[in-house]
Amino acid sequence: MSRRSDLVQLAVAALAAHGLAPDFSAAALAELATIAGPAQEAGPNIRDLRALPWCSIDDDDSQDIDQLSCCEPSGSGWTVSVAIADVDALVHKGSAIDLQAQRNTTSVYTAARVFPMLPERLSTDLSSLGAHQDRLAIVTAMVVDAEGQVSGFSICRAQVRNQAKLAYNSLAAWLDGNGEMPAAVRAAPGMDAQLRLQDAAAQALRQRRTAQGALQFETFEPRAQVEGDQVVAISQREHNRARQLIEEFMVATNICTAQFLERHGGLAMRRVVRSPERWSRVVEVAKKYGDSLPAEPDSKALEAFLERRRQADPLRFPDLSLTIVQLMGAGEYVIEDAQPGVPVDRSKTVAIEDYGHFGLAIRDYAHSTAPNRRYPDLISHRLVKAVLAGQSAPYSVAELQALAEHCNHQESAATKVERSLRKSEAALFLQDKIGAEFDAIVTGRNNRGTWIRTLVPPVEGKLEGAGAQVEVGEKLRVKLLSADVAQGFIDFAPLP
Repeated sequence: MSRRSDLVQLAVAALAAHGLAPDFSAAALAELATIAGPAQEAGPNIRDLRALPWCSIDDDDSQDIDQLSCCEPSGSGWTVSVAIADVDALVHKGSAIDLQAQRNTTSVYTAARVFPMLPERLSTDLSSLGAHQDRLAIVTAMVVDAEGQVSGFSICRAQVRNQAKLAYNSLAAWLDGNGEMPAAVRAAPGMDAQLRLQDAAAQALRQRRTAQGALQFETFEPRAQVEGDQVVAISQREHNRARQLIEEFMVATNICTAQFLERHGGLAMRRVVRSPERWSRVVEVAKKYGDSLPAEPDSKALEAFLERRRQADPLRFPDLSLTIVQLMGAGEYVIEDAQPGVPVDRSKTVAIEDYGHFGLAIRDYAHSTAPNRRYPDLISHRLVKAVLAGQSAPYSVAELQALAEHCNHQESAATKVERSLRKSEAALFLQDKIGAEFDAIVTGRNNRGTWIRTLVPPVEGKLEGAGAQVEVGEKLRVKLLSADVAQGFIDFAPLP
């Protein structure tokens, strides 16, 4: 029987096979030992915002806290402030730790072990915005009107202090009236009213984005729970109201970062999801459901179609979401071509009129809200801090072009590792359940076979011996035939 330790070995092997480093270099660890504590900086350009009602909202087990938020009424709307950990204050460009982070460019999350981009002493402590800790941050303050439009913003460096560390699920239950007030909310005077303000502002932002054509997917995101040596449960990650709150604030902050760098004429690494080249395939998918989409890419029309399908068939909506996401293509990092007179390789930049994130229905977007776990965000912060200090950009155009390509490659590699480990985690959970029966939905058919998704637990696998009698979208009863942890193969057979 396989155990958690087998998953760790599989993960380490998968990282190495995809060009990712599972462990930190001796140079990075030696440098880490010289860091005495959190960054200590002061001066007229660093504001003291520790008294604001900051809170963090993340997964229950997250310790690498990148963002805090707070909100106050402003006219008929709100001023929303988002603080992002100033990781660059400890991890300087060109340092041993920076070069190590640059190698992987992202944290890799598996149930058996997390492979952090930065050493845990940094990412979960010294550069994390943990509860009741004074930390340096980059703060974006946004004026949001009642219709969810950001009419203005400012960015500064500041000292902040997390007043309440909160978790998505318990906070969402309370916001929806289905659960008790989280203990951390009760312990911070006025935090309950503060969170209601944040929720109202986030919902206004969300409604505006949706009206403009931002796509609302519900993808298949199973998460394994490991206790001791075994996977004890697999559950689907819920996209609840608390996740929406953070998602809206992070999207707004990333937009402001891109606009800030553009306005100041500096370099920027943009996050782009191009207008789908396979739009005709998207149109064909809609046609199969008796719906129609315009001949040219139209995010508003696509979101309206998705919402109709969500309402009509919520059970199968995750599978439709996955199909559309695959047809849209992956996001990528590109370099803003905003340096007049600077010779650049035009094949590796994007002209300003071609910027855009089709899935979010916006033009300006730059990752900047997760510097503890994503290297492009650390790059964005260094560029922002250079502007704030009146200094030249710490990267050349050629450096950024090379980094963008590298980040794209490593992000793809990390995604492949996480996907393969999710399959092995599911196989480990099911390996002692051979012969058990499950309700399932047929999710796909190709020349390699027929594929299904079981409803409880949420697991994907291959359907053997089905022949041609099953159709995609069909609900059926299946029996588990085998579960291979090493390969991540899970096979089922249809029941009469």
